[in-house]
Amino acid sequence: MKNILSISIPILLCFVITTNLNAQKSVKKIETQEFSVQGVCEMCEKRIEKAALISGVMSASWDKNLQKITVTYKPKKASLDEIKNAVARVGHDTDSVKASDEVYSTLPECCAYRDGVKVH
Repeated sequence: MKNILSISIPILLCFVITTNLNAQKSVKKIETQEFSVQGVCEMCEKRIEKAALISGVMSASWDKNLQKITVTYKPKKASLDEIKNAVARVGHDTDSVKASDEVYSTLPECCAYRDGVKVH
């Protein structure tokens, strides 16, 4: 009986540890990051948040006063650079990606943020 216990306990421990490690690996990693995005008004807010919602992004919330967006995303499906590029493609500068002048010029006049005026 002692032999059976001395063999089965280490095997059981190995099984429990292995199962626990595999369970931890299968947990989907989700990250929340914040970065700067230039904008002015509620139209900007809608445009910025919509642009940030690329595949893999679960939520995006832009704060007009802080000029920051908070995004929650799955790093295996989307990267922070991809999100920033998506926002820049609709005309809004981020902390590391500038919108092209061509796209920026298509923004409504009330959304012009490069003129140095914070509130229109």
